[in-house]
Amino acid sequence: MIVFFFLMIALVVVVAAVTLAVIGGGSEAVLPEAEPDRVADGLPESRPVVREDIDALRLPVAPRGYRMAEVDDVLERLAAELAERDARIAQLTAQSQSQAPAAEPADAPADAPAHVDLAKGGER
Repeated sequence: MIVFFFLMIALVVVVAAVTLAVIGGGSEAVLPEAEPDRVADGLPESRPVVREDIDALRLPVAPRGYRMAEVDDVLERLAAELAERDARIAQLTAQSQSQAPAAEPADAPADAPAHVDLAKGGER
């Protein structure tokens, strides 16, 4: 019988506490406003991302966080691939500038073979 009265009193206390928590919040919100999930990443928006940008990038750690070693590995791989891409682009640009084709005669069509004289109607 004493256990029954104890459980009834505990039940009344719990119901009263929940009621006060729900109704008694007043003008304040029960929970504070959450901060936005997105943070400034520090990557440039006015130019393409380069390896140095990835090397300088540091992501914040939250209470639930992330596996730092895995993210660092991904960032390292991304930085290496960006550096490789940039080097390949620079190499191809240098090759294309050094191998600029010679200017073709203005009167010959671009698809005509060089050995055909179009004005005379035959080969040279």
